[in-house]
Amino acid sequence: MLVEAARRGDGISAEIAAFFDESTNTVTYVVHDAATREAAVIDSVLDFDASSGRTRHASAARVIDYVTSNNLKVSWLLETHAHADHISAAPYLQERLGGRIAIGAQIVRVQQVFGTLFNAGTDFARDGSQFDHLFVDGEPFRIGGLEAIALHVPGHTPADMAYVIGDAVFVGDTLFMPDYGTARADFPGGDAVQLYRSIRRLLSLPSKTRLFLCHDYKAPGRDVYAWETTVEAQRDSNVHVHDGVPQEAFVSMRNARDATLSMPTLILPSVQVNMRGGHFPAPDENGITYLKLPVNAV
Repeated sequence: MLVEAARRGDGISAEIAAFFDESTNTVTYVVHDAATREAAVIDSVLDFDASSGRTRHASAARVIDYVTSNNLKVSWLLETHAHADHISAAPYLQERLGGRIAIGAQIVRVQQVFGTLFNAGTDFARDGSQFDHLFVDGEPFRIGGLEAIALHVPGHTPADMAYVIGDAVFVGDTLFMPDYGTARADFPGGDAVQLYRSIRRLLSLPSKTRLFLCHDYKAPGRDVYAWETTVEAQRDSNVHVHDGVPQEAFVSMRNARDATLSMPTLILPSVQVNMRGGHFPAPDENGITYLKLPVNAV
């Protein structure tokens, strides 16, 4: 298995380009195999202005320009989870670049919870069928000559996945930079105990394994954004979960900290769309698409 290969340190290096969206603090990655030019796009962003309800494609255009200018062939459009802070651009990219939209199989749990919250009705399938592929834990896949494996790392949400690709791991919303800590675990279906165990699973990989994060918010005293770190750095100095922090202390800290946090600005529009694989709800009879705003429900 690839995880065992990673533990032995014989992973193949992947070509990685990062695209940072400062408005949502999200990092999108294009990962490709230099030999075959096959690529995956991880956690893409559709620009959305909540005050006007308008979408734009500036963030996606940067990805498209990079893919086309480097003559890459996109085989996968990977989501680490159903994001609460930005809307996925995966369907828009799929129309222009191809590829299969994929997420973890536990997305069905997210669909059950939020399908009920948004009263999505019987037209909204809660079986993950809006995605082209649902990964199970430990499932291998390929990006050209790059071996990859999907790891289920729940805690932030029930459906979070990390993708081990060559010698790199794309950890989604499990870890932030060592000086910033870890992701929250208070969304519906989140669990701080599961998050701790998922993080320790990731940190059992070899010390030099490269970790690529989904977000950065610049920790106090740091002037630049950063999103690449290593297992060694996280184990040595992550302010929430470095080696020696027991599960009980982490859970207590995480639960107390989460109780002070506001909901993400775009959680209500984002989850409605992302639980549908990045597709907006069908238009009403007047041809206009609407997103719901549940009152006093979140």
